[in-house]
Amino acid sequence: MGRKCVCGGKMIVSFDLDGTLVSSEYVDAVWLEKIPQLYAEKENMPYEEARRYVEREYLKVGPEALEWYDIVYWIKKFDLKASWKDILMSCVDKLKLYPEVREVLERLSKRNMLIITSNASNEFIQIEVEFLGIKKYFSRIFSVVSDFGKTKKGEEAYEKICKELDAEKDKIIHIGDNYEFDYIAPIKAGIKAFYLDRKGNMNGNHVVKDLREFEEKINSLKK
Repeated sequence: MGRKCVCGGKMIVSFDLDGTLVSSEYVDAVWLEKIPQLYAEKENMPYEEARRYVEREYLKVGPEALEWYDIVYWIKKFDLKASWKDILMSCVDKLKLYPEVREVLERLSKRNMLIITSNASNEFIQIEVEFLGIKKYFSRIFSVVSDFGKTKKGEEAYEKICKELDAEKDKIIHIGDNYEFDYIAPIKAGIKAFYLDRKGNMNGNHVVKDLREFEEKINSLKK
C-alpha cells in the first residue's frame, strides 16, 4: 500500500503567490528599483542610466534561465554590497495582500489543506509570507525554481507536487493569474484549475475575478 495522502482526505487548494495573493508592486520594486539604485550608488552613475543597464543585463539572461529568478546571482553579477535579505527587506513597504485574501484564506484553511505553488524563489516567498502573516495558513510551500529547478510552472511541476503530497489529482484545485502556467499547465496535468483575471478581460466557468468568487466555485463543487 502507498503512503496516506498528507491532506488527510481534505481538498488541497493550491495558490499562486505574486499577482494572486500578493500584488506585484513588491517584486517590481526589488528588481526594477532597488537593485538599479544599489548599482547606481556603487558605480556613481545616474539612477536612470543604471536602471537601463540592469534591465539590459536581465534580458541577456532571460526568463528561460534559472539565474533570472536568483537574486543571489544578480547580487554577485553586479557586485552589490548587500545581502539578499537586506535588499528584500528594504522593499517590504511595497508588500500588499489583495483586499479579500486574508478572509478567504481564513475560511478555506478551516476545511481544506492550503498550499502555495509559486514561480518565485524561496528567498522572495519566505519574506512575503512571513511579513504579511499568511504563512500559518499553508501546509506546504513549493517554489518551482528553488525546489524543482524549473523556470516555469509547467505540467511536470504539478505532477511533482502530486507526488510530494501523495495526492490524487482530483483532490487538488489550483488558482493563479497566469493563464498558461496557472490554468493550462495544471489542466494538462489532470488537476482542476481556475484562472484569476482581476482585470475582467476573460469570461468562462474557469475564470474568476477575485478569490471570493473562487471560494464560491470551490463550495459549489462540493455540493
